[in-house]
Formats: sequence, C-alpha cells, structure tokens
Amino acid sequence: SGRHSMLPRHVQRLGRDCIAHWNGSQILALNSPVSNCMRWAGHYPWASFPLPVPVDFSTNWRLPPFFGPWRQFQNANWQLDNFMQSSCFHLPNPGMKSEGEEPLTKKRRLSRQHDTSALEEETNFSSQKEALCLSETQNEEKHSSKKGTVKRHWEYFCQHSRTMKIKNFENKGTDQSNTESEAKFDFTVMSYNILSQNLLEDNSHLYRHCRQRLLIWTYRFPNILQEIKQLDADVLCLQEVQEDHYRTEIKSSLESLGYHCEYKMRTGRKPDGCAICFKTSKFILISSNPVEFFRHDIPLLDRDNVGLVLLLRPRFHCKTNAAICIANTHLLYNPRRGDIKLTQLAILLAEIASVAPQKDGTFCPIIICGDFNSVPGSPLYSFIKEGKLNYEGLAIGKVSGQEQFPRGQRILSIPIWPKKLGISQNCVYEIKQQQREENEGEKKIEEAKQDNTQEIVIASEKLSSKLQHHFKLSSVYSHYFPETGIPEVTTCHSRSAVTVDYIFYSAANNDTAAQPGEEDSFHGGLKLLGRLALLTEKDLWTVNGLPNENNSSDHLPLLAEFRLIER
Repeated sequence: SGRHSMLPRHVQRLGRDCIAHWNGSQILALNSPVSNCMRWAGHYPWASFPLPVPVDFSTNWRLPPFFGPWRQFQNANWQLDNFMQSSCFHLPNPGMKSEGEEPLTKKRRLSRQHDTSALEEETNFSSQKEALCLSETQNEEKHSSKKGTVKRHWEYFCQHSRTMKIKNFENKGTDQSNTESEAKFDFTVMSYNILSQNLLEDNSHLYRHCRQRLLIWTYRFPNILQEIKQLDADVLCLQEVQEDHYRTEIKSSLESLGYHCEYKMRTGRKPDGCAICFKTSKFILISSNPVEFFRHDIPLLDRDNVGLVLLLRPRFHCKTNAAICIANTHLLYNPRRGDIKLTQLAILLAEIASVAPQKDGTFCPIIICGDFNSVPGSPLYSFIKEGKLNYEGLAIGKVSGQEQFPRGQRILSIPIWPKKLGISQNCVYEIKQQQREENEGEKKIEEAKQDNTQEIVIASEKLSSKLQHHFKLSSVYSHYFPETGIPEVTTCHSRSAVTVDYIFYSAANNDTAAQPGEEDSFHGGLKLLGRLALLTEKDLWTVNGLPNENNSSDHLPLLAEFRLIER
C-alpha cells in the first residue's frame, strides 16, 4: 500500500533494516537469514533501485570496513544474483572458507523461508532500536563527561614581571619609544607542534580515543588559530605545519594578526615543515636560514627532517646592533636511531653557531624551540643543556630515552658522522673555523710531543667520542612539578604522555630561573620572566587526552616571556 506497492513483498521489507554494532562501532546491519548475504535499502549512489528507508539512522553511523571506494567494491568478489528475485548482494563471510559456503539455491530457499517470519522480525525491530538508543545515550554521556577545559595558569618568576605584563597589555598599540621601553625589551615566545593533518591520518591508531569530528582539519584549524590569538606570543615556532594548509590559510591568517612568516618544508614526501612567525611591531628580520638534515651522499642522513634559524633585531631598543637568534626544529621520531638524532642536532647547532656570532666574538642571545623527540634526562637532552656528551659505549636506542626498554642495542660509532659532513665534534662548520682549529691543533701537538706516543693515541681516541657545543642553555620548563614530583607532559595521545617539546635559551647572569651553573654563560642574555604552566597526564585525561574539544593538537603549546638584558 506504500509508494512501492508494485514491488515484490520481500523487496518492500528491505526497509526494515536496523542499526547494530560491528566491532564496537555503529554501522548498518541488515536482516538476513543467510550468514553471508547482505541486504540494504537505497544508501549508496550506485544502487539503481528505489527503496523505502523508514529507519532514522544515527548521526554517528559509519561505513563498515569492507564498504570502501568503488574500485575496492569491484575487487571484493561481490555476486549480483537475479536482482528482482532476491534483491540481495552476496558477500563472502570472513569466517567461512569459500569451499564451505552454502549452495546458491539453498540461500534462495532460506530467503523465501525468511519471508514467513517477517512479522516476528518487525516486532523485534522496535525493541532492538530502543536498546540501541539507550546504548547511544550512554556513549554520549560517557563522552560528555570528558568535555570541558583544563586551565593553565601563568607562572611568574618575579613580581615586577607580572606588573610589567599587565602594563604592556593595557598599553598595546601605544608608542614604545620612551626611555623605559628602550632600556628593557620584553617579548614572548611560543613553541607549538600543531599536528599535521596528513600525519594524523597516517597515524590514526594514536587517536582512537577521539571522536572523528574532532579530527577534521576544518574543526581543528579554528581551534588552533584561536589558541594562537589568545596566547598572543610575539614569536611563534610551529612544527608539523602542512604545506598546503600553510599556503592556503595558515600564513594569511597569521599575517592578518600582524606576523611575518618564514617557512621550511621537509625535503621528502611528507608535506609538512617548520615555521617561525614574528610580530613586525616587535622585530625586524635580519636573516632567515633554512636547515636541511638530509644528505644524499651520507647514508646516515637519509631522513627528511628540517630546521629554521632566524636572526631578529628588536625594535625600540637602545642598542642598534642588538640581535636575537631564534631556532626551530622537529627531530626524527624513531626511538632506535639516536645516531641520526644527534647528527641532526649537531647540524642545527652548527647553523646557529654561524648565524649568532657578534662583532666582539661572543654570541647574541639564543632561543631554541621545537619537538626534539627526546625526554628530559636523556643523553640528547643532557647534551643540549650541559654542552657536552661522551657517547662512548652508548646504545643508539638510549640516546632519546623514549623507550624504557630500548630495542636498538647497537653502540654508537666513533665518530658518529663522517668527516665529509663538514661539522666538527664541537658542532661547528669546520670550513669556517678551520684556521683557528689548525692553530690550536698545532699548539696541542707540540705539547703532546713531550709525552710518549701510546698516551697520545689513547687521548685522541677518548677525545673523538666527546661532543661539545658553545651554548650553555637553560630550559624554560623544569619538567616536574616541585610539590609532587609528577612529570609535566607536552604531548598526550592513545600511546603515551610525555615531554618531548622544549624551549631552551641562553640565560643572563642574573636570571634566577636558570638552572644552577648556567647563569654565567653570557655577560648579557635573556632573563626568564614567566611561563605558561604545563599539565600532568592525569589533568589531560580529564578532558579525554589530546586532541579534544578545545585543544586540537596532540601537543600543548609552550609559552615563555623573556627580557633582553644588556651587556
């Protein structure tokens, strides 16, 4: 008696399909008495028959894994029977071998027997739908309990910085050329891995705890942009910036907020890279120096990670030649390739050493941001902070500390990278400082001649396993909450919650926030005024980890405020 009353009765009954769970996900399940036969009603554009669909499908309905693109459908061994008789596609049952399937005639006979029990199934349908609705409600309540935000507070290292921050915020847009502003230059720096959409989709197993709608770029980007607007940093160091998104919307959006943007894309097939963006009202660009870690002639350096080093001149400052070096990078993830990580880091440090020198031979203040894919206390982390590392006997799987029981047990070779890389064990370009090193080397050789040959050989072997760099750096974050000893985390997804993101800086000698032994690294330098507090893993899981409703990356943004100190 309906719109399709001319159709056979068993075709009309195809509208009685219901929703059920398939491996915990809500998908379309169909009333069929045959285990390897599926029926559905008018849900696919390539189904050419008009069928009624009375069921109200859930908004969370998703295709089962075997309903893929048309090419997959063609290759999936679907069999189209006498369509008007059975209106049925036959799909081989994964749990049944092909030689054990029921004959086609038996399937049709069972299908006709099924028609006699249609009335009973219709009665059961309503109870099934009620059970489904209850299950959906329970799932919704479970998700809704994870909604909300976790507040991050600002940590000040002196009361004066708090007063100045409020004052600067109130006076934004006013003339800063007065004497006080010229004498003290305060600025903020953010480091933020914004999670490339391409990498998100390639590593979907890390985001099983997330609702699918939260992982769509059109949902994520407005959230990320809103975070950037709210935190209002003067310098942004962004990682995992996807090139097409940067070109079409990220760059223009940040430029509308007053930023100038510099970008370096990865050298391989991965379409993301690093960006440094700074407010033109605060800085002038002196130079932009992209860094590529890939070397086609060095097998060790076969990865496409990159870095970016900018030299900036502050506006409204009393010293016309004052400069700040800002570096940003995203090192290799692989926990078992510490040799590659250390070499990539050495290349970045060598580039900084070539960009940051001043006329008096000292280095300008330096800030290094990024995702280093290494945990606090690891050999790589210690090398950055302490400026030295003896890697003799060190297993490559222990360099980054990412794995509690590392699988990479091969010992680092001595030296780690070949000489043709052109970078010394002091992490500087050998060509630019060759003369100085030759002079120092000749002096050492003359002194060493007084000792016996065996001692000289042993000393040179030990020296070759030691890495050094010229920057004594502090970390903005302490990595543990002092009251409880609980670790801070910068990233949190289905697999882990750890700290891998950092802001390192060259501390001034009066910087009380610097770690002991590091405050004497520069006569001038940077004073840490404050930082945006990080969170614990427990804090983040109260909002269902990362990404979530309000935080659309699997990393937290790091933010610090500095003051440029005169020499």
